[in-house]
Amino acid sequence: MISQDITAAAVILADAGVVSPLYDAQLIAAHLLGCSRTDLFLRSDDSTPAGFHDAVARRARREPLQHILGVAPMGQLELRVGPGVFIPRPETELLAEWGVSVVAGIDKPTVVDLCTGSGAIAAYVATVVPAARVTAVEIDSAAAEWAQANFDAFAPQVELVMGDATYDQVLPQLHGACDLVLSNPPYVPDAAEVETEVHYDPPQAVFGGVSGMDVITPMIDVMLDLLKPRGYLGIEHDDTTSAEVKAVLAATGRCDEIVARRDLAGRERFVTARKL
Repeated sequence: MISQDITAAAVILADAGVVSPLYDAQLIAAHLLGCSRTDLFLRSDDSTPAGFHDAVARRARREPLQHILGVAPMGQLELRVGPGVFIPRPETELLAEWGVSVVAGIDKPTVVDLCTGSGAIAAYVATVVPAARVTAVEIDSAAAEWAQANFDAFAPQVELVMGDATYDQVLPQLHGACDLVLSNPPYVPDAAEVETEVHYDPPQAVFGGVSGMDVITPMIDVMLDLLKPRGYLGIEHDDTTSAEVKAVLAATGRCDEIVARRDLAGRERFVTARKL
């Protein structure tokens, strides 16, 4: 029965060091049964679906649950993810929610998502604010394929541009035209200890040099060039580098309302600012 195998799988995952073993086992079962996690309680006597034990073994090797399921949540979206693209985290959803709140009162806002990865931020904004003109920028071709698949599925109006978010001419046609620029760039310091699952993400999408600021520092001028006066930017960062991000923004002399914002765990996780 599936209920018994879920219980046994949770023990296996706990022994492997998985943080949420029962939850992960339930999600794997629900995915294979084609039902919601809460519906499992109504199907406790069902036969265990084919592939369940193999999927649990993969998770016990600390392969990300999102790779096993093939999707990652972003608000109401179930984004397609897999090898070659960074898996969006809940912290990024907070940044996207903040961005949506900023443009809520603007008619047909222009929004840019730099370092889009799976397209998480761009797709979120485009679906919540369908009148927005959203452009997503990604430098890595493998990640861009995942992003385009997600845009095709959820937000076909998003324009995907291959480019370097630190290059000042990445979107010259949008200089001074954007209401909002957001980014979840590579920001983890090279020497930082990370969970085993993070090593399944492309390293170029995770690590931001010795300080974690190698992409953020040059990208800030790009963001400010894109913004119109009184436009807003938001940058996700490592929980150790909030002060550095604020300092770089302040040093430009081009923005105010520089605010450190916290994630659900109370850690400073992204900084927002307004262009003067």
